[in-house]
Amino acid sequence: MSPSTEEQARQYLDSLNLPDRPEAAWPLMVDQLRRDKAPVELYQSLWQLNFASWNKAELGSPPVWFPSRMDREKSNLGVWMEELGMERLEQFHQWSIDNRSEFWQQAVARLGIRFRHEGARALDDSKGAQDPVWFDGARLNIVESCFQANANQAAIVFQKPDGPLETVSYRDLRVLANRVSNSLVDQGCQPGDAVGVVLPMTAVSVGIYLGIVQAGCLVVSIADSFAPPEIATRLKIANAKMVFTYDFMLRGGKKLDLYSKVRESTELPIVVISVAEDVSISSKNLRAQDRRWNDFLVALDQFEPVIGGPMDAINILFSSGTTGDPKAIPWNHLTPIKCAIDGFCHQDIQPSDVCVWPTNLGWMMGPWLIFATLINRGTIGLYEDAPMGAGFGAFVEKARVGLLGVVPTIVKAWRKSREMEGFDWSSIRLFSSTGEASQVSDMVYLSALAGMKPIIEYCGGTEIGGGYITSTILEPNVPAAFNTPSVGLDLVLLDENGEPADEGEVFLVPPSIGLSDRLLNRDHHETYFAGVPSPEGMVLRRHGDHMKRIGNRLYQAGGRVDDTMNLGGIKISSAEIERVLNRVTGIVETAAIGYSSEGGPDVLVVFAVGHGDLDSKSLIEVMNKRLKEELNPLFKVSEIRLVDSLPRTASGKVMRRELRSHLVGQRSQ
Repeated sequence: MSPSTEEQARQYLDSLNLPDRPEAAWPLMVDQLRRDKAPVELYQSLWQLNFASWNKAELGSPPVWFPSRMDREKSNLGVWMEELGMERLEQFHQWSIDNRSEFWQQAVARLGIRFRHEGARALDDSKGAQDPVWFDGARLNIVESCFQANANQAAIVFQKPDGPLETVSYRDLRVLANRVSNSLVDQGCQPGDAVGVVLPMTAVSVGIYLGIVQAGCLVVSIADSFAPPEIATRLKIANAKMVFTYDFMLRGGKKLDLYSKVRESTELPIVVISVAEDVSISSKNLRAQDRRWNDFLVALDQFEPVIGGPMDAINILFSSGTTGDPKAIPWNHLTPIKCAIDGFCHQDIQPSDVCVWPTNLGWMMGPWLIFATLINRGTIGLYEDAPMGAGFGAFVEKARVGLLGVVPTIVKAWRKSREMEGFDWSSIRLFSSTGEASQVSDMVYLSALAGMKPIIEYCGGTEIGGGYITSTILEPNVPAAFNTPSVGLDLVLLDENGEPADEGEVFLVPPSIGLSDRLLNRDHHETYFAGVPSPEGMVLRRHGDHMKRIGNRLYQAGGRVDDTMNLGGIKISSAEIERVLNRVTGIVETAAIGYSSEGGPDVLVVFAVGHGDLDSKSLIEVMNKRLKEELNPLFKVSEIRLVDSLPRTASGKVMRRELRSHLVGQRSQ
């Protein structure tokens, strides 16, 4: 904080007649700052001054936002609690886990989930928490629940690079999904067939996604940033029959080739969408088995959804484990209900809310955004370019965004560039952050961009279908902290001895809709349940995050306790990184460590054993080139440590935790 800004903040504070208690003074101060259209720096400075005496050791960081009576009464969760005669958030959460069948029965009713046949009660756990049966005998296609809003309402508002704001109505989105479903049938696709998507988030991509699910097929979600070998691996694991992709992506003024990358990865038929007429691939440049989008899409715009059982798979997503290949996790027709109820209760998505979250269909937040928004009758906001420059800030302003989701890495970049300052983001009711551990200073900055709005920290996983720990707008909002387990799900923290503690590894308390029940290429029980402690006879499910409880109900994230890391919001195993780096000339073996400084995003540090004279700077350049070409350009080595050998267990496993502890110890000195 510069002296001039600090002095300005002190003068501003002295000019206001505010209560002595900082928690009472802050909302009044924020109201005045909004009226004065104060700059971001003043919000930040006054927050620090106002809470200078706050007991952070006992209470954690001070809140950036306090809920009003109206916030509580008008929120989705507040209304639900009022009808149940409950006043406290913890009371509702306890009810949701003590009465799981009743909770989920009420949840599907509130969301308006359309069953062709409802079947038995919501939950039958007579076989145990590891093997729950949900809505036994029910029949549905979850896509039908995505079209409950008025047909004329905007389902998607989007903007192409340098283009105008455009909208797609619920009616038009359904027509597009129907045409995709009919086109898949025309191509010979059968229910249960897997269809790959290597697509950025666009209005057309959303229609393709819904059309595949509606046809009874499985979406195979693959990030558009992956290199050909990684695309090939995922298509093979899922046994895909065909693939959708774009010819190019336009990002930050650059044209990024997608079709050539996908073509290199597979011999499967590819449907190629043109990003723009002036840069598109012509038919003569396609392989014989590939088709342009306009040639693939049939005109028939009526389709009867393929109805299935609640546990029938609809989407295969990938999440890195601690071996070379990624875990293939099927989502079923009920998983979107987890997305939607989280969005309903925690992100408080209201009908017609514009919901923006820079993401893609290869990460679980892409499907999450589709289902959480549409089932809650909201509007998906899509900016079809990188979310880093002023164009994105202008889009948020023009689209009147209500929910803006972020990855902490993006916020850090905004803070450095200051590109998002100066826009009118007053339409934002709340932010939500996921994918990485947040830093307090970054989140205070983010909140200030919209005049101090709450930030719902949201942590979960692909195998959960949403979050296991989060926040709500019923409680004061503390930056970079969680204030409740998600509704319908509970967790415990266990120390190294397997005993409950205020700090330790996260274990989930099943069952819950959204939790995976199978893996395509792993033993599900071995992955999540085998060898898990059972304090007081509890059945627990392994998750692998590290958390710390602060004060009464606050939690702070501490990253992963296993050998998986988050790089730029993408979960990747050490083994996948090492598999690429170990092929670099002069390298004998490597250990890849995700290191998080002050709770911020992971950075990649590599311990390397080599032979001959190696230069660290040159080695980093070579390694990053390999990662870009063979894995993902978002993965970059920040630091390399040349060592004589790597520490190993008696069984020969590399002790990455010891290397990570060494890093933490050095940085804290």
